[in-house]
Amino acid sequence: MRKLIYGMNLTLDGYIAAPGDDIGWSGPPSEELFQWWLDYEQQSDLTLYGRKLWETMSAYWPTGDQQPGATPAEIRFARNWRDTPKVVFSSTLDQVDGNARLVTGDALAEITRLKAEDGGPMTIGGATLAGAAVRAGLVDEYAIATHPVLVGSGTPFFTALDGWVKLNLVETRTFPGGVVLTRYETRR
Repeated sequence: MRKLIYGMNLTLDGYIAAPGDDIGWSGPPSEELFQWWLDYEQQSDLTLYGRKLWETMSAYWPTGDQQPGATPAEIRFARNWRDTPKVVFSSTLDQVDGNARLVTGDALAEITRLKAEDGGPMTIGGATLAGAAVRAGLVDEYAIATHPVLVGSGTPFFTALDGWVKLNLVETRTFPGGVVLTRYETRR
């Protein structure tokens, strides 16, 4: 059975995007934080995206290694992003490009099926998709990079839950700029 990991950058008050889907609050990550996210992505055998995050990532990373001034880590990230298989969940998209396939039907049924397969870890991103997976008890681990900024409202990292989810802390780490990474495993 595969492990499902939900990880994103978020504000201290718990949002992954400010109103209007604004993610500018995070600014460019430090080299150390970017390297951590690269390592995180490289451990994943399959990435699951909601529509909004897919549109954000697919607008830049297919050619991120060809951008003027791309750092060695950005070049590796872009190449890994292209090479890693992706599943995009959307009821409004007609197609996706690159190493991705589109699922327009029951997201939870497909995530459950993918988790039951043999293989390495899967990562999931996008608040709506991940929120549904959290509520269904499908997420095994959380990787949270908390930035020292308050935005007041927006898209929350955690959506409303039907019950408690107990977690075990497995890692804490600080990065330049006051970013604090915490990783938790779900208690089963």
